[in-house]
Amino acid sequence: MRNAILHGKKISKVYANGQGKNTVLNEIDVNIYKEDFTIIMGTSGSGKSTLLYTLSGMDLPTSGDVEYKGKNLCSISEKEMARLRAREFGFVFQQSHLVSNLTLLENVLVAGYVSHTEKKSEIRKRAETMLQDMGIWEAKDRLPSETSGGEMQRAAIARAVISSPDLIWCDEPTGALNKSNTEDILNLLSDINKKGQSILMVTHDLRAAIRGNRILYLEDGKIIDELILTPYREAEEKQRERRISKWLSELQW
Repeated sequence: MRNAILHGKKISKVYANGQGKNTVLNEIDVNIYKEDFTIIMGTSGSGKSTLLYTLSGMDLPTSGDVEYKGKNLCSISEKEMARLRAREFGFVFQQSHLVSNLTLLENVLVAGYVSHTEKKSEIRKRAETMLQDMGIWEAKDRLPSETSGGEMQRAAIARAVISSPDLIWCDEPTGALNKSNTEDILNLLSDINKKGQSILMVTHDLRAAIRGNRILYLEDGKIIDELILTPYREAEEKQRERRISKWLSELQW
C-alpha cells in the first residue's frame, strides 16, 4: 500500500473581488505520496500554484484541512510551521530568491544552519559536496548577481535539500531558464527523487512533466484527472513524452 505523506481534504480557496467571489480551489481532495515525483499541470489560472502554496502551508485555505504526518497545517502555530519549513520542507521557485549579499555557498549554509539538526562542520562538508556535484563549485564564493540563472537555480536547489527534507515543493523551477539549464535542473531533481525524497512540482512545460511518475491535472480549481507513470528513465523519454502529450490533448490542454 502506498504511503501518503500529506493529505489535502476538501481544500477550497476563495478570494473576494469587486464583483463577488473568485473560487480558485474548489473542495480538492488529494494525497501526496512518499518518494513520488508528483506533477501539477493545468491551464493558466487553473489554481496550480495556489494549490502548491496551500498544501505547503505557505497560505491557508478558505476551508478544508491539510494534514502532514498527523499535523493539521491549518491550525499549528507559526513557530511549528517555521520549524517544518526549516527541517522537513524545501522550496524551489521560478526565481531563485537567493539572499543577494551572501555568496552561493553562504546561501546554502544558512539554510542548513537554521535547521539545527547537525553540527555546523557537518553541514559545511555536505554543502561543499553538493555544490561540487552540481557543477557550481567554482562559483561558490560569488554573489548571486555575479552568477548565471542556471548557477543560481542550482544553488537554490542545494539550499532546498541541504537539510534532507521529506518533501520538496517546486513552483515552475525551470520557467526562467534556457533549454540547456532546464535539462540540468530537471536532472538534478530526478536524481534527488531517486534518492527517496518526495517532490511536488507545478509546471506548464511538457519536458519537465515527463520527470514525474504522477501527474495531476487541474481545471477550474478541481483535479479532473491524473496520470500514473513508471519512474522516469532517460531511455524511455520519447515514449513517455508521447503518452503525456496524448493525455494532455484529450484534456484539451
